[in-house]
Amino acid sequence: MSKVTKEPEVCEACGVAGEMGFVINVGDETSEVSLFSSSKEAVEVEFQNYLALAKEVNSAVEEQVEIVENNGQFELHAKLKFEVSAEKLIFDLKSRTLSR
Repeated sequence: MSKVTKEPEVCEACGVAGEMGFVINVGDETSEVSLFSSSKEAVEVEFQNYLALAKEVNSAVEEQVEIVENNGQFELHAKLKFEVSAEKLIFDLKSRTLSR
């Protein structure tokens, strides 16, 4: 007996398109980056790598950065807003190499 499985379908009517296993949602242009270290300088330097990569994807990327100190640890939380959802997806995929 054979088993029939159906692939998930992407809804084109709601403005969502998918390729290579990723769903690109309209209006999803913001990527979030969180970095942690024992020094403020270390998180700032590490974030520059992410910002340089984002500017390779789109030089007009907008950034919003917040650095918080919590019990001697520094947390950097950044939002990178791209012009289109595909740029955000490209950045997210490329930035995986930075987080290793």
